[in-house]
Amino acid sequence: MAFQILLNFFIAITWVLITASFTPPTFIIGYIIGLLLLILTRRFYKNRLYVGRLWACVKLTGIFFKELILSNISVAMLVLKPKLELQPMIFAMPTVLEKDWEITLLASLITLTPGTIVIHVSDDQRTLYVHAIDVDDVEEAINSIKQSFEKAILEVSRT
Repeated sequence: MAFQILLNFFIAITWVLITASFTPPTFIIGYIIGLLLLILTRRFYKNRLYVGRLWACVKLTGIFFKELILSNISVAMLVLKPKLELQPMIFAMPTVLEKDWEITLLASLITLTPGTIVIHVSDDQRTLYVHAIDVDDVEEAINSIKQSFEKAILEVSRT
C-alpha cells in the first residue's frame, strides 16, 4: 500500500514538473492521472489498491459515528426514564480478528461507544468480555458488534 501511495505521489510530482506549473490544481490533476494509471495496472500488484483501503477506513469512521450517536440517544433515554429498568450484563464475544491492532481497535470502538465497555481480552485474544448497560438479548448484541465494527475492521485490514 505504501508503495502505491508513493508511486502515485511521484507521478503527480512528475506531472507538475512536465507541465512546469507549480500550482495545487496541477498537482491534483497529476495525482488523478497517477490514480488512473494505478487502476489500469492494478493486476501487477499483490495487494488491492490503497484507495479501497482508504474508503474502508472512511466507512469504518462513519459506522463508528453512527453507532456513537445511536448509543448516546439510547443511554440518554435510559437515564431519563422515570423508572430505571436496566439489565446490565457481562458477556463473552468471540472474535475472528487476529492482529493485535485489530483487536485493540475493536476494543477501543466498543469502549468509546456509550453503554458498553470491554473489561477483558482473553489470553488467546479470541474472546472479548464486554459489559453492557442494558442488554435484552446477548446474541443480538454480539451480532450487532460483529456486523458493524468487526466487519468494517476486516474490510480495512484484509487484502
